[in-house]
Amino acid sequence: EDELSRSSHSNPGKSLVNGIKTNPASNSPKSSLSVPMGPPVYVDLAYIPNHCSGKNTDPEFFKRVRASYYVVSGNDAANGEPSRAVLDALLEGKSQWGENLQVTLIPTHDTEVTREWYQQTHEKQQELNIMVLASSSTVVMQDESFPACKIEF
Repeated sequence: EDELSRSSHSNPGKSLVNGIKTNPASNSPKSSLSVPMGPPVYVDLAYIPNHCSGKNTDPEFFKRVRASYYVVSGNDAANGEPSRAVLDALLEGKSQWGENLQVTLIPTHDTEVTREWYQQTHEKQQELNIMVLASSSTVVMQDESFPACKIEF
């Protein structure tokens, strides 16, 4: 947050989209990328930004951020979360990796969007070595219960 606030004060008129400085004078942040393409970044776990909203996550994110596990936390259909377009972007981005590394998608909520996407793209997921993790365990804490999964690295 400190770096973000410093960059917005020292560079007025610039903002960050997917961690890349852009010029907000342009209507399309995707067309105004000011950082040249670099090598992909490999991480164990990545949280898909903005609750898997299509507002700022596109295939470029998945081409550049290559994770063993992606967490999808969207559960607000009225705001398009999770976004089918983002889930499709995962397939598109992963198809261009050039290597068939195992990827696990971890939805934190069971939504109609994720269920439909899973069923309609299951064959493509298998081809790309993408596994969607479904939780079969439930954690109960006081008056609250929620699904849980265990991830080992």
